[in-house]
Amino acid sequence: MTGFPDNPRIDFLYLDEEDMLAAGVDDAAKCVECMEETLILLAEGDFRMAGASANSHGAQINFPADPEHPRMPADGPDRRFMAMPAYLGGRFGTAGVKWYGSNAENREHDLPRSIHVFVLNDATTGAPLAIMSANLLSAYRTGAVPGVGVKHLALAEAETVGIIGPGVMSRTILGSALSQRPGIRTVKVKGRSRRSTEKAVAWIRETYPQLTEVRVVDSEREAIEGSDIVIAGTSTSPDGPEGFPHFRREWIKPGALLLMPAAARLDDDFVTSEEANLVVDYRGLYQEWFHENGPGVTYERLLGIPGNRWWDMKEEGTLPEERIVNIGDIAAGRAPGRENDEQIFCYSIGGMPVEDVAWATDLYHAAKERGIGTTLNLWETPRLA
Repeated sequence: MTGFPDNPRIDFLYLDEEDMLAAGVDDAAKCVECMEETLILLAEGDFRMAGASANSHGAQINFPADPEHPRMPADGPDRRFMAMPAYLGGRFGTAGVKWYGSNAENREHDLPRSIHVFVLNDATTGAPLAIMSANLLSAYRTGAVPGVGVKHLALAEAETVGIIGPGVMSRTILGSALSQRPGIRTVKVKGRSRRSTEKAVAWIRETYPQLTEVRVVDSEREAIEGSDIVIAGTSTSPDGPEGFPHFRREWIKPGALLLMPAAARLDDDFVTSEEANLVVDYRGLYQEWFHENGPGVTYERLLGIPGNRWWDMKEEGTLPEERIVNIGDIAAGRAPGRENDEQIFCYSIGGMPVEDVAWATDLYHAAKERGIGTTLNLWETPRLA
């Protein structure tokens, strides 16, 4: 929080993608530290997001399958616009909003599926501090939130990672995992097509030369069995839960950490058993999703993120709420983390705009200190003050 200025002039910083890289957006280890602070503040309640409960993921525009109006987009894979606003306290004391449009057809035109911008604001005046290119911002904070789970929940001597769905999200999660567990040496990758999977494997080998083995596997079972850390990075499936990666208990090794920021299916009897240690990024998010969508909207329609199923079970009365633990409480020492090498941890990540606010704030300060970016003027004196 910067307070009221001495004069009404407002300048803000514009940061394009190259500026964001120069400011350190891809520093996985620092981003994990930043996300750890953020998740602790979430667990303590020092934040606000959208909605009446201040826990909403954001506001989304969807489109009809057959629009009546000629220029209106039709529904399609990942066809939406979304605004994700938040305020974060602690040392951050800033607000902001991530705004993006998404269309799976972008990939046919050498564009990312989603195109993001982020606006960072002074929390006192509401004035913009920065407008940022946000695809990398979003990607690296998405990878770092699972990285906090690796820091606190993965085996200290973790060596093997299994990836199901080797897209951008899985790659940044792997980078964060390596920043916390440098002893990782083997990565197994299961993708939907051989060509795209081999391309991802080549990228991983080039980016992380310290790995001794990176290989394609043909089944979810091969990716999961024997892995100390498993990453679920798939998008939703038209087949519903039957198309989601299935983490069968008999495939999961003792001591494994399951990182699930995307569609994944666990058997309910495993979830309710004492074997499964259930961790989420923040319980309030799943509570808000439940209330926003109602009990008739199952987790299959909410991206297949396992925490939504756990919250459904909590509402059904088949899973005690205390079984679902905030990672921020573990990071702050208020809840137990790993106590032995046999425990299996299941970590569900939904993603929240407070995370974008936190990383954007750190990158804004880094850019200011290093003289990075372009200063733009909003006004010298507002005409309608």
